[in-house]
This record gives sequence, structure tokens and C-alpha cells, in this order.
Amino acid sequence: MTDFHLAPAFTETSATLSALGLCEARLQLDARWPWIVLIPRRTEAREIADLTAGDRAALIEEIVAAGEAVRAIGAALSRPIEKLNVGALGNITPQLHVHIVGRRADDVAWPGPVWGVGEAAAYSPEASEIARAAALGALASRTLNTAT
Repeated sequence: MTDFHLAPAFTETSATLSALGLCEARLQLDARWPWIVLIPRRTEAREIADLTAGDRAALIEEIVAAGEAVRAIGAALSRPIEKLNVGALGNITPQLHVHIVGRRADDVAWPGPVWGVGEAAAYSPEASEIARAAALGALASRTLNTAT
């Protein structure tokens, strides 16, 4: 796995949260939505079908864990999540990645997709710390629960 590298778009628009079993989990740097991006550490993977059956199963479990983390971010920021959106588009950044986005009926893009809506809003330092702590707590809890 030493030849795995993130596409530059990810380092510009997100921050590292955690290395999961398969994926790098990253916090999307757009405070308008609790949002985690999972990037499988598999060189040359562009589509979910490019993963082995075992990796696909692991990806689903990590999506569920990331969904719990997104919900934790929303709760910690007093913006409870009403709906999770999960998408693996890759039209602009072809490296395989999955977005897990927390949505609310009062968000700026509801009910449409979040892509291409306005400009990203930076997290304040305080909100960033709250979001990161909530996400990491949920991811750690999920990892502990699945290991037992």
C-alpha cells in the first residue's frame, strides 16, 4: 500500500480524520453540511466494482460507520441530521471515493444535491474541533463495537 496517494483535490478540500480498515476518512471542509469522504486505499480503484468482494463488504461497513460519525457531527453542532446522502460520483476526481453527507430540510441545497451549490463555508476553529472530536468519537466507538 506504500504507493497509495490521495488525489490533490482531497488534500485541498478535506482534512484527515482517521485511517479505517480500508479507507482514509476525511472531514470535508464545508461547514454547511456534516460531511465525511471515504477514500479506499487501493491504487487504481475508480469504481466500487474495482474492489474485491471483501473490500466492497468493508466499504459498506465503513460507510455505515461514517454515517454514524456524520450524525455525531450534526448533533455536536446542534444541527441534527434528518437524512444521510451517500454518493460515489467521481466525475471530477476519478479516484474512488464515497461522500457521506448529513442533510436537513433547512439546508441551503435541500432537497437537491449539495454539489455545485454556492461556495464552501469554512469551519470556525471551534466548530472544526467540535466536528473532528464528534466524528473521531463515533468512529472509535464503531470500531470498538465491531471488534467485539
